[in-house]
Amino acid sequence: MMYLGGLDLGTTGCKISVYDTEGNYVSNYYCEYPSKRDSSGHEIDCALILQSVKEVLKKAAGEYKLEALGVTSFGETFAMLDENDNILYPGLLYTDHRGDEQGREFAKKFGEDKLTYITGVKMHSMYGLAKMLWLKENEPQIFSKVKHVLQMTDFICYCLTGNAVIDYSLASRSQCFDIRNKCWSDEILNMAGIDKAILSTPVKTGTVAGEIKKSICDELGIEGGIKIVCGCQDQVAAAVGCGILKSGNAVDGTGTVECITPVFDKVPENEQIYEDRYSVVPYAVDGTYVCYAVSYTGGAAIKWFRDNVSAEKSYKELDKRVKSEPSGILVMPHFAGSGNPYMDIYSKAAFIGLTLEHDYIDIYKAIMEGVTYDMLVNLEGLEKAGIVPEKLYATGGGAASDVWLQIKADILNRQICTLKAKEAGACGICMIAGTAIGLYKDLEEAKKIFVKEDKVFSPRPDMANKYAKLYNAYSKLYTALTPVREAMI
Repeated sequence: MMYLGGLDLGTTGCKISVYDTEGNYVSNYYCEYPSKRDSSGHEIDCALILQSVKEVLKKAAGEYKLEALGVTSFGETFAMLDENDNILYPGLLYTDHRGDEQGREFAKKFGEDKLTYITGVKMHSMYGLAKMLWLKENEPQIFSKVKHVLQMTDFICYCLTGNAVIDYSLASRSQCFDIRNKCWSDEILNMAGIDKAILSTPVKTGTVAGEIKKSICDELGIEGGIKIVCGCQDQVAAAVGCGILKSGNAVDGTGTVECITPVFDKVPENEQIYEDRYSVVPYAVDGTYVCYAVSYTGGAAIKWFRDNVSAEKSYKELDKRVKSEPSGILVMPHFAGSGNPYMDIYSKAAFIGLTLEHDYIDIYKAIMEGVTYDMLVNLEGLEKAGIVPEKLYATGGGAASDVWLQIKADILNRQICTLKAKEAGACGICMIAGTAIGLYKDLEEAKKIFVKEDKVFSPRPDMANKYAKLYNAYSKLYTALTPVREAMI
């Protein structure tokens, strides 16, 4: 039997899922690592990520002979290496706001409309360009030593193979990438004073970066011959793992963040989609694109509640006690600022409508409802640009909660479908890896082998009507509360 590995790099840990080439899940290996979030910034140790990857790779490749290992990761965060491959600085996470001032100044000089047209995103501190500008200004001695700037997927591919390649979806998260011509923008890089030579070579999703280095195999005590496949951003991998290979449907991924990822046929020309700060990203299928509608605290908000407020510490036990009716509480879940469409780094969470009659289970449900209301705001925004997903495929940790999935179906007024593969991103990157080494003719063939639908949650008309009334109130919250929050500063 032949095996494929899918390496998924997250902000809290990495995992390798092993599938056989007939599309059957075999095993999973996970290693957790910390990140640092405080008033000075949000950082992650790239050396620790590499060490964790080696740990899970040693276990996975020690038990199964992997033909290929596909790599997918979160976006924006990059490692800076010197000429000897030493890591020069911690990775700045997407929620780290360093670079906000430098980014805005650059956009003003370059022309924000032109910058948005080229890159598919409006200037924001989450992207690599703003962070590189901050490092150039504040850490010039360190930045002058940089030989490679590598996002997490190309960082790992480089460390395992010695070849620095990055797929189009991750390259676009730098805000230095021309999404139409699929190349680095010389105009942006020249004005920013960034040498293109320090960036990885852009390639199609599913390009073989190379074969794993003998020195890595010797270090880990594993067999050689594993082909390392340059994958994509994790949301793109999840969309592939859900079998969404053309426009019409979307992924609803609930991990630390909540992200809806619809697939569409061309770069939207509607300016409102960019004003609402949706990012347009090249997809794994030639000629198609996706965008990300993001709430920074999806699963993170639920975890905060469980760890700090709840009398129960088990999500399953909490779900058992949830009542059927809407909670009647409105929660604006901006615990780490607002994602789309506001992209307001200063927005805060708010609870409206709490009474002495409510208990902690009501608050638990209200947070799930609030995250979902936030995503309905996004779906309505996308509809203005003609992007109307008819069905959502649920992935991530939140897909394990039937309670939350039914809430989503009722509030979003769409079918929510789960998959038998519980890790859609890992499944997707295995599909990409298998296709890259020629085991499957294309992703359509891989889809027939790997993708299997499971449960479907449909809107309940009575609940949908009740939630529609509450959503009408929720949609006014951000505007109403902004002056109150500003008065607190």
